[in-house]
Amino acid sequence: MVMKCSPVCLMALVLLGSLCDAQWKQQTPPKKDPSKKQPQTPQQIKQEFEETLDWKYPEDPVAVIPPEVHIEIRHPIATATVSVQCRENEAYVEVKKDMFANGQFVNPADLSLGSCEVMGEHNHVLIFESQLHACGSSLAMTEDSLIYTWIVNYNPKPLGDSPVVRTNHAAVIVECHYPRKHNVSSLALIPQWTPFSAVKVSEEFLYFTLKLKTDDWVYERPSYQYFLGDMIHIEAIVKQFFHVPLRIYVDRCVATVGPDMDSQPSYAFIENHGCFVDAKVTGSDSKFRTRSEENKLQFQLEAFRFQGSDSGLLYITCHLKATSAALAIDSDHRACSYTGGWEEASGANSVCGSCDSVSAGGTNSASWAVSSLGNPSYPSAGGSNTGSRGSATPGNPSYPSTGGSNTGSRGSATLGNPSYPSAGGSNTGSRGSTSPTRKVRDVSKTAESEVFEWEGDVTLGPFAIGEKVIA
Repeated sequence: MVMKCSPVCLMALVLLGSLCDAQWKQQTPPKKDPSKKQPQTPQQIKQEFEETLDWKYPEDPVAVIPPEVHIEIRHPIATATVSVQCRENEAYVEVKKDMFANGQFVNPADLSLGSCEVMGEHNHVLIFESQLHACGSSLAMTEDSLIYTWIVNYNPKPLGDSPVVRTNHAAVIVECHYPRKHNVSSLALIPQWTPFSAVKVSEEFLYFTLKLKTDDWVYERPSYQYFLGDMIHIEAIVKQFFHVPLRIYVDRCVATVGPDMDSQPSYAFIENHGCFVDAKVTGSDSKFRTRSEENKLQFQLEAFRFQGSDSGLLYITCHLKATSAALAIDSDHRACSYTGGWEEASGANSVCGSCDSVSAGGTNSASWAVSSLGNPSYPSAGGSNTGSRGSATPGNPSYPSTGGSNTGSRGSATLGNPSYPSAGGSNTGSRGSTSPTRKVRDVSKTAESEVFEWEGDVTLGPFAIGEKVIA
């Protein structure tokens, strides 16, 4: 029994010794190698802030109020893009492609004159031509006129394949007025009388106009208010209608405080057949402008007042003449200005030599060419015609001036014969009171040197000339 327990006890002692040796080795610290340095762990330092932290929740965003913006609303204005020429048996209508004056051209296919389409185009201008009874025209009659009316229709179509348009529909009324009444006589017709003579006489009536212009000479000036030292820009025009080319002259101009040209005080600043003497007498800058068109003459007059006149009102009455543009400029037909020397508006300075013999002033001894032949003159029809009729009244009565605000007058040829213009300038004649028959001129035998001249008086005003206030 003892022998059997001895191996077991020996085995237990060996296992116990191995266990103790292992525990001894684990408790023995390892030897440090003095040649290797262990990394040092930095000591943690408590972070301190110089300022106390102050944190809070962010506030809600505030809406930004936009600044108030002032704009000027542009309203549409009337544009002069449609014009018509009323001819003897047809109407000639022109429409600018920039019909609305906004820089956008209209499509010609969208435009029509009644039932007629565009016939042609020239320089961005669309052209229509219509007989008086064609293209869906309508006829109306008044006491004095036959009125033919058309409508220019603009119906824009959508652009391309889109359903949008950039212009609106438009309709422009176009009218042509023709007189219903003519001057006829109850006297018996002489067999030699030819209708062509009557046609020639009807063509020899002209319209003279005087208009105020803006400082750039482009538009008509609506106001008659001026101040001392201002320039009054005036434009004289003779409407040619079916006449040969005409040249207009300002023969004489006089300023008065009333509409009567013969009233006092008066100041004739253009004298002696077109001599602008105001610049020479007063040292002003009054003068004619260089001609741009034969039937138009522009001049500027420095504003003035009559001494002792408290109202400051002025009326300007000018005697206008018109002759064929083919005739040479002479001492009776000229437009001379004084700018240190005499200069003619068309460059013919030699005809101004006799202007030095004239001195402007109050009442001038030169008289107006007035010849009344006793025929009735009809009143001017229209809105506000401020002009006067031509002073040389022919044997046939003058027809009324028509229009909204025609500022001119109707001129007439100075006549030696009561029915036809006289040859060779402005011969004023009188009507024979004993012969009841109609006098006739054979127009087929008219001399080549025969000169036709038309003249008339036109009044502008009243001008309100104020004094400039110096601060």
